[in-house]
Amino acid sequence: MEDLDPRMLVDLLRDRINPDRNLGQHFILDERIISEAVNMSDQINQRVTEKSHVLEIGPGPGSLTLYLLRKGARITAFEIDEQAVLHLQRVFDFQDDSLSVTHADALTVDWPEDITHIIANIPYGISSPLLDKIQKHIRRSPLDSIVLLVQDEFSERMAMNGGPRSIGPLGLSLWLDFTIHLGSKVSPSAFSPPPRVNSRLVMLQPRETEVRVRDRKMFKIITQHCFANRRRKMRTLLSKPPRRISRVRGWHKDRWGRLVIQFNEEFLEGMRTGWLEMRPDDMLIEEWLTLCNYISDFESEN
Repeated sequence: MEDLDPRMLVDLLRDRINPDRNLGQHFILDERIISEAVNMSDQINQRVTEKSHVLEIGPGPGSLTLYLLRKGARITAFEIDEQAVLHLQRVFDFQDDSLSVTHADALTVDWPEDITHIIANIPYGISSPLLDKIQKHIRRSPLDSIVLLVQDEFSERMAMNGGPRSIGPLGLSLWLDFTIHLGSKVSPSAFSPPPRVNSRLVMLQPRETEVRVRDRKMFKIITQHCFANRRRKMRTLLSKPPRRISRVRGWHKDRWGRLVIQFNEEFLEGMRTGWLEMRPDDMLIEEWLTLCNYISDFESEN
């Protein structure tokens, strides 16, 4: 293993396959970025050590896997490309328990309950469903940190630090569970084959103190409904029920109508005066929590 490096691993795999863009196969070559991904959790004192159990999603040629093994970590990896699995079996020693690679779609299989970290160069096409699965996982089993290499524009939506237009359902949902830290921006030349966009390292640090949201499904439906027409005022957006409101138990058109009347008749504690005349981009992050919790409480009272 000492004579291996990322470029050699990528070349060995590319000798046997043509990368499939439909699978998001852009293999990382830049050793500086790989090292940063592995060590990014150090800044929150959740470093990868020999006691860590790391989940890697889509290891491909094993560039990131190599650095994790050199850290002494135990790795569970899911790889959807069978030829990549065979490649990993050829180049790494599977004789001990340090590395387990399964030919499977990480979105459809159960993850080990004892993983401590997730570190992955993920296919961009599965970014959103993967984050959904991570959020469901941490509500059952805590994690120390998650480090992902994602599309740069997507990272801004995750962190909501790109101005009002970067605030939206994705970042608001992640805010419930994580503090988001942005790492280095990564140019297309750091990959083989190069993608058409810049990428970025992102670390998700699980919150120590839970953000108390009454109903996550309601939170998601309301934020998606409002940001789908972000140029409209909140009064207009909330005058009609969200399209999927019936998916929340007990909610229907008539109940929403009573809620709208109450919006217009009383001041909502925790919301700024005039919030109904604001647009979604003008709302503070905390106000979305206040609004959605108010709506969920209204459900239980009527």
